[in-house]
Amino acid sequence: MLRWAVIFLVVALIAAVLGFGGIAGAAAGIAKFLFFLFVVLFVLALIFGRRVLA
Repeated sequence: MLRWAVIFLVVALIAAVLGFGGIAGAAAGIAKFLFFLFVVLFVLALIFGRRVLA
């Protein structure tokens, strides 16, 4: 999932450089959403992974 966030970030940067503001904004929004979703899932995996081992 982090890979998809980085891909959308790169698309947003390229679109911004080329002057496509709407596409850049949408891609940046998707990248931000995927990044925060990745962080939440990562933290949950850490929490629940520790409970199983403990």
